[in-house]
Amino acid sequence: EIASCLVGSEMCIRDRLKLLFKIFSLLSLVFPALLYAQQAQVAIIIDDIGYRKSDAQALYLPGKLSYAILPHTPYGKKLALKAQANNNDVILHIPMEAKNGKKLGPGALTSEMSESGIRENLTNAFAEIPFALGINNHMGSKLTELYQPMAWTMQFLRERNLVFIDSVTTSASQAEKVAISFGVPSLHRHIFLDNKLEHNYIRRQFKQLIRDAKRYQTVVAIAHPHPETVTALRKLLPLLAENNVELVPVSQLLIRKTTSLNSQQRAEE
Repeated sequence: EIASCLVGSEMCIRDRLKLLFKIFSLLSLVFPALLYAQQAQVAIIIDDIGYRKSDAQALYLPGKLSYAILPHTPYGKKLALKAQANNNDVILHIPMEAKNGKKLGPGALTSEMSESGIRENLTNAFAEIPFALGINNHMGSKLTELYQPMAWTMQFLRERNLVFIDSVTTSASQAEKVAISFGVPSLHRHIFLDNKLEHNYIRRQFKQLIRDAKRYQTVVAIAHPHPETVTALRKLLPLLAENNVELVPVSQLLIRKTTSLNSQQRAEE
């Protein structure tokens, strides 16, 4: 498996993720105490990458941030390649139908689509950025509440060993629950950092992120490539290390979750 994951391979990151899952599972068998001695960790996903040239500024932020790329956008593929070259995690930010009827953009999934339509749009998105580890939803307050389109989506992801991150744009989302039922590695968003583009607001949200990380050990945050957000994060990211919180790729949180669940299941057997 290691030999198959060569530099330049489109499958390299995905193969590496699969291999790391296996390694951590083996380690948890031999050293189960490691699961309970880990540092608090956060993953920060920068959504909505692709429409603006200025989105590139988010790629220069320090640390292992993760980037969600909108499919079929003017700068999406170029910025995804740059993020990959920097060894940052890349996922696809798939537009999904919202309750407010807002325009979705290319490659969107809607409630009127058949299974073949959903699979076609997902296939085309991954054809553009084949090294993406999986997807999270852009909008989707309507679609993620519906079982059938989510089941078709998770079946597609499972077949390709891909992951799912629920952006949780509705409290009634079924998306992560369906992902789990299909065996798709999954996480969900805990906090948005920049719903208001004000430095004081972003700072308060960031401090809440640190408090949540200390309390729950693992937290997923979402932000966006707005100039105001990039400026704020450049100043705030060092606070993580100062508070003994580690910034990790989203794939690392997925590994930690999967390993912990496997360990719990073995303990119950």
